[in-house]
Amino acid sequence: MHDVASFLFEKENVDAYFLEFDDARSGGFEPLKYVSGDKKVVLGLVTTKSPLLEKKEDIIARIHEASKYVPLDRLYLSPQCGFASCEIGNKLTEHEQWKKIQLVKLVAQEVWG
Repeated sequence: MHDVASFLFEKENVDAYFLEFDDARSGGFEPLKYVSGDKKVVLGLVTTKSPLLEKKEDIIARIHEASKYVPLDRLYLSPQCGFASCEIGNKLTEHEQWKKIQLVKLVAQEVWG
């Protein structure tokens, strides 16, 4: 993984990476140490696959964990993917989707002020 991460994060000519970290399968943040220059990293920490709402404190802790590899001023937060990542969509109600968006906003305000 580190060979791929090194090549991708150091050499790819992009302004930002949109990465999904919403489950254990996503792995840890260590490969982010290869993100070069002033590239931004958008952390998809809030899942859209499940209506279960994450704990705000857990999301904040994960952001701070990622900031060990990329400075906090270059980290951003988002849901892990769109709310309809397949034709039939994910099994979330509109209300549950808005709760996820509100969580992202609340965490972002607390972390980045």
